[in-house]
Amino acid sequence: MKFNVSSSALFNALQSTSKVISSKNTLPILDSFLFNLEDNNLIITASDQEIRMVTSTSVLSSEGSGFVAIEAKRLLEPLKELPDQPLDFEINDDNLAITVKYANGKFNIPGQSGDAYPQQKPLNADSKKFTIESNALLSGLSRAFFATAEDDFRPVMAGIYLDIKPENLTFVASDGHKLVRLRNKTVQTGITAALILPKKPINLLKTSLPKSNETVSVEFDSNNVYFKTSAFEMVCRLIEGTYPNYDAVIPTDNPNILTIDRLSLLKALKLVSNFTSESSELIKIEIADNSLKVSAQDLDFSTSAEETVTCQYSSSPLSIGFKSSFLIDILSNMTTASIDIQLADPSRAGVIVPTVNEENEDDLMLLMPMMLND
Repeated sequence: MKFNVSSSALFNALQSTSKVISSKNTLPILDSFLFNLEDNNLIITASDQEIRMVTSTSVLSSEGSGFVAIEAKRLLEPLKELPDQPLDFEINDDNLAITVKYANGKFNIPGQSGDAYPQQKPLNADSKKFTIESNALLSGLSRAFFATAEDDFRPVMAGIYLDIKPENLTFVASDGHKLVRLRNKTVQTGITAALILPKKPINLLKTSLPKSNETVSVEFDSNNVYFKTSAFEMVCRLIEGTYPNYDAVIPTDNPNILTIDRLSLLKALKLVSNFTSESSELIKIEIADNSLKVSAQDLDFSTSAEETVTCQYSSSPLSIGFKSSFLIDILSNMTTASIDIQLADPSRAGVIVPTVNEENEDDLMLLMPMMLND
């Protein structure tokens, strides 16, 4: 089996799929890429048993066809050093020894039989399917990811929950302290379902999805989900379990509402957060008479800071504490210029929403308060 391929095209395809490969594979062959040569198309697969990603690249010429597994590190390392040029691959059909020739030299690496590479089982007959624009999927996953939990005891909280309704798609993530609910009304799925995506495939999608309106096909059953684009296919195992009723924890009676410029508040928080106690990261927010004061102190080092930001607020004066890094994360993952912070009292969660939602979007962030020292 022989083929000729551009070194840069091959390296780009390999690099995008190599992130699937785990450093602790239980099956040694999963340290390898699976190459499948079909006519003038080289199909490349990488897997860690939980995730399988497939991409392809065109070859300049080919002779023969078939499968061969090539250890990822042995192939990627030399390709990093080569400038863009044609590469000639020659695979010995008897012992699968591989010779790669290029303008100024060659290198030899061993191959393995592709027959030993695990195959992906098809989805169940009761699988469901919908489509979504790539930039909408990318936005939802990227902006919700920060709120996922690092909790081995509650695995359902360690991923992003996709609440699929006929007329919209909602991305939900929470670690018990903060919650993100991003509802996209442009996604007309026509089905009612739900799934929980783990973190590793989310990170792969964040780096692989094109920032365009290209259509992504999403098909899933109770165990696995397939994502298909023009550039790649990825299948991953879903997190099993029942996600908590996220709507039930969102307070609806919040009489104290302030409107404020998001970036002005974010800048103040970043400055004042340098003076919080390292252990608690507590900041104090005091609101009164169209003014919001952010303050922090670290008694151990005798440091403190405060900054005042203008806002629109006409309710009774109120003081509340939050963890600074959580609030900074929330504001950093919002996109609108102006936000509303809805509060009831210092012991109840604060709800943060855009003053005006983007068209066909309904975004909400929630943050649990911290007890103030005074």
